[in-house]
Amino acid sequence: MKIKTARFGEIDVPKNKLIRMERPVLGFESLNEFCLVEIDELKPFLWLQSTEDSQIAFLVVSPVALFPDYRIEINPAEIAELKVENTSAVETYVIVTVPEKAEDMSVNLKGPVLINTENSKAKQLVLVNSNYKVKHSVMRALDNNAALSKERKTSQREELVPA
Repeated sequence: MKIKTARFGEIDVPKNKLIRMERPVLGFESLNEFCLVEIDELKPFLWLQSTEDSQIAFLVVSPVALFPDYRIEINPAEIAELKVENTSAVETYVIVTVPEKAEDMSVNLKGPVLINTENSKAKQLVLVNSNYKVKHSVMRALDNNAALSKERKTSQREELVPA
């Protein structure tokens, strides 16, 4: 299927890659069909592109790419709506907000988008009993991950040094 996009021009999306929103993205209730667009230079970020409105595309990322400890508890009724048979087939993404100043970029950890890759059904959740917020700093997460990575490398080197 060919779809027109404002950012990428016309793109070809296989029918099995179309994502059907069972519960739409908040504020965009009239849009029910999307696809993920992967751009190598942007990895691990992707675009959740509407197939119904060429102007609408959300920058998304797997939350564990920035927040390795990100965990959510989901009510069984929420999963049932996506007709999940195998929980490992569910991918979780969070929407990224990119303001004028890139250093103020944030992600919405309180409203993840779940996609069942086996049937392409998706929905945005709103986590009610959660400490996650609508705005978590991407730059702070990257800094924390870099510091953690450096700390791990240092401790690994210390383990390798003979006594």
